[in-house]
Amino acid sequence: MSYCQRQDMIDRFGVERLTQLTDRVNKPVSTIDETVLATAIDDAAGLIDGYLKKVAELPLTVVPPVLQKFNADIALYYLYGDNADKDSPVTRTYNDAVSFLKDVAKGLVELSDGAEVPAVSGDGAIRTAAPVRVFTRDSLKGF
Repeated sequence: MSYCQRQDMIDRFGVERLTQLTDRVNKPVSTIDETVLATAIDDAAGLIDGYLKKVAELPLTVVPPVLQKFNADIALYYLYGDNADKDSPVTRTYNDAVSFLKDVAKGLVELSDGAEVPAVSGDGAIRTAAPVRVFTRDSLKGF
């Protein structure tokens, strides 16, 4: 399951940048190669799933926004391939994403879908009710 789509990548990184990274046929580059882009997105999602399957049931019903961002960041890193400098922002965001996923897998970070947690209703006291006891110390006296 991919956590981001083609349009998410375009919104984050721009058509020109993605065209330069994916169009490996045309000279000069002219279009985004959909197959190359989809492969990078799917490969990144596979990496994310590898970490998440330790702590969550996949596929997720609601995708937390952070996973969408990290899917895009990892996919961009994959598109750069060997051209990604070890000190570049692309490599740093990739390393941040993997570090976050490792923390999720260890249980140090909990994924949130971004929704607000509803407030607790009532006064916060716990109330219980139970039926009257049939067998008591007095009724069992002598057994």
